[in-house]
Amino acid sequence: MKYFREHKGLNLSDINKDILQYWEENNVFHRSVEERQGHRSFVFYEGPPSANGMPGIHHVMARTIKDVFCRFKTMQGYQVKRKAGWDTHGLPVELGVEKMLGITKEDIGKNISVEQYNDACRREVMKYTREWEDLTKKMGYWVDMTDPYITYDNRYIETLWYLLKQLYDKGLLYKGYTIQPYSPAAGTGLSTHELNQPGAYRDVKDTTCIAQFKVKNSTPQAQALIQKAGSEPVFFVAWTTTPWTLPSNTALAVGANIDYVLIKTQNQYTKQSVTVVLAESLLASVVGKNEYELLAKFSGKDMEGIEYEQLFDWVNPILAGSKLSAFRVICGDFVTTEDGTGIVHIAPTFGADDDKVAKQNGIAPLFVVDKKGDTRPMVDLTGKYFDISDLDDNFVKTNVNLPSYRQWAGRFVKNAYDQHLSDTDVTLDVDICMELKQRGQVFKIEKHTHNYPHCWRTDKPVLYYPLDSWFIRTTAVKDEMIALNDTINWKPQSTGSGRFGKWLENLQDWNLSRSRYWGTPLPIWRTDDGQEEICIGSVAELIEEIDKSIEAGIMTENPYKNFEVGVYTADNYSEKNIDLHRPYVDNIILVSPSGKPMKREADLIDVWFDSGAMPYAQVHYPFECE
Repeated sequence: MKYFREHKGLNLSDINKDILQYWEENNVFHRSVEERQGHRSFVFYEGPPSANGMPGIHHVMARTIKDVFCRFKTMQGYQVKRKAGWDTHGLPVELGVEKMLGITKEDIGKNISVEQYNDACRREVMKYTREWEDLTKKMGYWVDMTDPYITYDNRYIETLWYLLKQLYDKGLLYKGYTIQPYSPAAGTGLSTHELNQPGAYRDVKDTTCIAQFKVKNSTPQAQALIQKAGSEPVFFVAWTTTPWTLPSNTALAVGANIDYVLIKTQNQYTKQSVTVVLAESLLASVVGKNEYELLAKFSGKDMEGIEYEQLFDWVNPILAGSKLSAFRVICGDFVTTEDGTGIVHIAPTFGADDDKVAKQNGIAPLFVVDKKGDTRPMVDLTGKYFDISDLDDNFVKTNVNLPSYRQWAGRFVKNAYDQHLSDTDVTLDVDICMELKQRGQVFKIEKHTHNYPHCWRTDKPVLYYPLDSWFIRTTAVKDEMIALNDTINWKPQSTGSGRFGKWLENLQDWNLSRSRYWGTPLPIWRTDDGQEEICIGSVAELIEEIDKSIEAGIMTENPYKNFEVGVYTADNYSEKNIDLHRPYVDNIILVSPSGKPMKREADLIDVWFDSGAMPYAQVHYPFECE
């Protein structure tokens, strides 16, 4: 009796087809799962592909490795359930659709409606489903594709809302205004774990400069400094790798216990003598071979409070009605003498440390006011200096120096953000440095290679930018996560103790918000004053709140009136009855306990929350689970 078919020649293609046919005819995969009913479970989670792109050889390699482990555990007697899935939300889908339609994010809501855009995303994301299913079958990858989870499915989203409600009720979900990694190319903020993606940080060569900030003769310390300089002008010198942030400078930070010197030397560009202040230990690296005369020594603490002239007078900071000030020396514990000059240029709108030390010392950030009346950094969300036409007219009249700012308005801070520029074109950094050189207010200009973060999706540089965002307070459970990580049998061990372990040690709260259109909407509704809010945890709860809104006269009808609460079929949760995506949820206005309208917070959630919640959402937990 022959148990295996014989082949007279080695034709691997024919053998492959024969085996696949045998598996299919005998339902081998499903039997391997069903016949292990009651046995120990080996839990396997399928990391789903996105069907808006064709499968490649790297997918074959990854799936082969996963398949080996699942088959091995099955042979050991475990029951190994393998539920397929489709990853359907997120930036790759949106960028693909924008490319297909020939639009940018700025066109959405103007030249194309959010509804039309999201419909295109829904169609595009499943474009290559057949090709993926065909590859899965041909390579013999065993996974149950008869009932896959789909991340855009309303049942999947409902589970995500339930989980977010649990976090909200525990005080672990909050709104904050902070400096965050932001991708102008993608049009959204990024989380710290996205910046930890392989290749996100890379060495780039940028134009840097040491700028000269002129001391104002307005305090006793300044007067003493100028007197020691023989009544000549005195300049603080500060190094920056991002000259484009200099127009937003509002403070200079020194180390309280660092030793500084006042020296007279020569400016290499003007060939004139200049009196400058810098850290003593950095004299050699800053001054180089130039001769200098030592005039005085003092600590950073001695300089605290000295005022200086604004380097670029394009925009005046908004100080009226506040106790804040600008353009003075402050102390910061992050200042070192490892590089630079020992004096740090502070632009509170473009750096987390800058923002923190500015708030601690009552330093005003440099904001502009846009047409909507919102205060914004000098750089807009597309990565360019605000166009004058986009600024509030009254603000322009009172705070903008049009003759000096006009020529810079609309300039992109990075060439990568401007589709008309290449890496070989002159950068804004270079032009800023040349402006300072012409004015005699730059001590040194040079190229410098440094490690800079890039958006892992668009491959373009990120900015650190002030944003209103919702956060998960992951730091509240940091110690618990570190302890749990130590219990995991990592292979190799260095994975858990190295990259992942270090990430946990430096954990920051998770920036959950994404300013996009196609994804899971944040289920939080708020009053305009932000004093009342509600986090929705299920479709049933949303419908209940809609009914309250109708009773209060805010909404006129329930858009989900055909949905049957408690019926968990695919048909009931289909788009004909309910759609939890934008713009439909945006049109729902709820009522607060005090009777005020509550609108949904406009952001989506990070698609990585979609991914991390998959063990729950793939089974529609807790709605269809015991």
